[in-house]
Amino acid sequence: MNLDFQWYQYALIVLVFIWSGFVRAGFGFGGALFTIPFLLLIHNDPLFFLPIISIHLLFFAGLTLFLSHWAAAVTVAVAETGEKQSESPQEAINWRFVRYALLIMLIPKLAGVVGLLILPSNLMNSIIFLLIAAYSITYIIGKPLQSNSRLLDTIFLILGAYISGTSLIGGPLVIAVAMRHIQAHEFRNTLYVLWFVLVGIKLFAFNLAGVDLQLMASLWLLPFAGIGHMIGQKFHQRLLQHSNARFYQILGWVLLSTSLIGLLQIVV
Repeated sequence: MNLDFQWYQYALIVLVFIWSGFVRAGFGFGGALFTIPFLLLIHNDPLFFLPIISIHLLFFAGLTLFLSHWAAAVTVAVAETGEKQSESPQEAINWRFVRYALLIMLIPKLAGVVGLLILPSNLMNSIIFLLIAAYSITYIIGKPLQSNSRLLDTIFLILGAYISGTSLIGGPLVIAVAMRHIQAHEFRNTLYVLWFVLVGIKLFAFNLAGVDLQLMASLWLLPFAGIGHMIGQKFHQRLLQHSNARFYQILGWVLLSTSLIGLLQIVV
């Protein structure tokens, strides 16, 4: 970790990464969207935090996919013995959507990474805060982005990939397309496969560009993100089964307030 941090900054970073683990495991997205605005208020450098978030996403996405595959194999084995199975659907992966999305997203994703590396820090932070403010309004009014055609699919996936390349917060645009193509029980694991590939590309590009991947900081924060991940796992099925409009509305107000504070700090 950065030795210039004060003790309270360390404490706040730990809390934010616990939160990031929770939202990533609970929803299958949002590990960056719901944490970056808070982190930038603590330390105004996206290139410090984005590699850490990316490495954590790779680790926990891979872990969740492995455990889901193992659970599915156990279920098949139990079925073959004739024992009663759980009534809840097994989490699956919609490989057709993964292929469809990746074909559209790969090039704009790389373009976004280039943008992150060459744009001035204050400009990059302003873009991040403005995008999060826009997303937060859709949560507040209960009108999340939705796609209803292949044309909108393509536009949202290109924009989502570029924004994801610059800041890892393109999730809502990708979600708008995913909701049209995949079932609820496929949702999280399908997105995890997609994020795993896209974030892997981003980290590879970071490494080629000589960006510090903050490996020690990633390792140091991993247990705290793990705590949030375990809590999020507990809530995942409940989040799938119930409407969470009120939760998203509150979260929208928090994100909007945080983004406006961040923008004010940049302007002042």
